[in-house]
Amino acid sequence: MIQRYDTGPRMSEMVVHNGTVYLAGQIAEDDSADIAGQTRQVLTAIDELLARAGSDKSKILRAQIFLVDLAEFGAMNAVWESWVVPGHTPARATVQAALANPKWKIEIVVTAAL
Repeated sequence: MIQRYDTGPRMSEMVVHNGTVYLAGQIAEDDSADIAGQTRQVLTAIDELLARAGSDKSKILRAQIFLVDLAEFGAMNAVWESWVVPGHTPARATVQAALANPKWKIEIVVTAAL
């Protein structure tokens, strides 16, 4: 069975299938925040979505991080490292990318186990 959450005409915010949770890219609600603030907002959104599915950040298998400016890599990592569960860090990739809204500084996609 496939469960879709917050399904719209273009995408679902989250899909659960066969014990795996797939999140759409998460971005900050307040795009006026600096990289640390936007990262915290994105991680909070991830926490909330995973909780809805019955999972949590300790079960994240993979994270894909898209940063507009790699000069902000350190500031983003400081927030990330205070959020992840020690000993349960996921496989991760971080790349520089132009995002759909020029005010967004970060977008994160995660895949987690239930």
